[in-house]
Amino acid sequence: MTATLPEQTPARGPSTMGVLHHAGARWALYAAFTVLLLSITQELATPSTDQLTSSGTASLAIRWAVPIMLAGLGGLWAERAGVINIGLEGMMVLGTWCGAYGAVIGDPWLGVLFGILGGAFGGLLHAVATVIFRVDHIVSGVAINLLAPGLTRFLADSIFSGYEGGSISQSPSVDDVGEFSIPLLSDLLEWFEERNWFFVSDATGLLGGLVSDVSWLTVVAYLCLPMTMFVLWRTTFGLRLRSCGEDPWAAETVGVNVLFHKFVAVIVSGALAGLSGAFIVIELTGIYKENQTNGRGFIGLATMIFGNWRPVGTALGALLFGFADALQLRDRTAVHALLLLAAIALGLLALRALRERKWVSSVLFVGFAALFATWYAVTDSVPSQLPQVTPHIMTLVVLVFAVRRLRMPAADGAIYSKGEGRH
Repeated sequence: MTATLPEQTPARGPSTMGVLHHAGARWALYAAFTVLLLSITQELATPSTDQLTSSGTASLAIRWAVPIMLAGLGGLWAERAGVINIGLEGMMVLGTWCGAYGAVIGDPWLGVLFGILGGAFGGLLHAVATVIFRVDHIVSGVAINLLAPGLTRFLADSIFSGYEGGSISQSPSVDDVGEFSIPLLSDLLEWFEERNWFFVSDATGLLGGLVSDVSWLTVVAYLCLPMTMFVLWRTTFGLRLRSCGEDPWAAETVGVNVLFHKFVAVIVSGALAGLSGAFIVIELTGIYKENQTNGRGFIGLATMIFGNWRPVGTALGALLFGFADALQLRDRTAVHALLLLAAIALGLLALRALRERKWVSSVLFVGFAALFATWYAVTDSVPSQLPQVTPHIMTLVVLVFAVRRLRMPAADGAIYSKGEGRH
C-alpha cells in the first residue's frame, strides 16, 4: 500500500476567497452575538455594571490573554508535529528570567529577544530528549518543569543579587516597550462608548480596547497567530510538519525528514513559550519574580485542547482566560455578573440541544443554568477565585459535551525511530 501525505491546502483562488469570506462573515456574526449577550447581561445585572464591555476591560483582557495564547500556540506547534510538550511551564520560566536579564543589561526589546532564546533553549532540551534519545514525552516535560525553577533561582542569586533591588527571587524593575493609540479612531469610539447606548456603546467600548493604549509587544505577540496559521496550513513545510504528527512512518516513506521537522517544531514551541514568559515580565509586571508564571503553561495546553488543536480556537480560549483576569482586576461587581452571564449562556445552549433532540444534554444545561441563576439571585458577591477557575470549568464543559468533535493529531506522543517502522 502506498503511503501518502495529507492533501495540501489548495492555492488561494476565487473558491478559497469565497470560503474565507464566508468564514469571516460567520465570525463577525459570532462576535456580534457575544456583544449582544454581554449587553443583555449588563442591563439585567443588579447592581448595574458597565465593565463587561468597557474599553478598559477589553484592553486588559487582550493584554492578559497574551501569555496564555503564546503558550497554547507553543503547544500547538509541538503537538502538530507529534510531540507532547508539557514542559511549556518550565520554558516560560526560562523566558521570564532571560527576558528580565536582557532588559536589565540592555533594553526591553533585548529582553524580548533573550526571553525567546531562553524558551528556545528549553525547547532544544526537550527536542534532544524526545526526538533524538526517544525519552517519554511526559517524563522529559516534567524534568524541564523541575529544572527551570532551580536553574533560574541559581542564576538570579548569581546575577540579580548584585543589582539594586535584585535578589535570589527577583530582578530589578524593567521598562516596557511603550504603547500607542490610533488617533481619531480611538477618540470616536470613546465618544460612542460614553453615550451609553444599548449594544452600540458596548460594541464600540470593546473595539476601543483594540485601538487605545495598545502595547507594541502585544501587537508582536498577536502577529504570532497569523504566522502560525500561515506556516502550518499554507506552506509545504507546514504540511510536512503536520504529517509528522498524523503518521510519521507514512511521512518517512515519501521522503519527509521527520526528525528535522519534529526538532524544529519543538524549538519553535519553546521560543513561543519563552516570548510568553518575557511578556509577563516586561508588560504585565515590570519585574521578574520567582513562580510568576502561575501555571500559565498548563493553562495554555488547556486552551489548545479547548481550541481543538487549531490556532484561532486556541486564541479564543486564551481570551476567555484574559477576560476573567481583567474583570477580577477591574470590578468585583462585574465578576458577580458572570454568574448571570453563565446562566443565560447555558439556557441558550439548552435550547440548541432541544432543537437538535439531544435530550440528556438539554436537561443538564437547564439544570446548570438554574444553578447559576439561583447562585446569582441569592448572593451579591462571589469568591475572588471564581474568575480564575471559570475558564477551567468552561474547558471541562467543552471536553465533556464536545469530545466527539475534538481531534488531536493521530500520532501525538508516539515514540518515533527513523527507519524502524511502526511499533
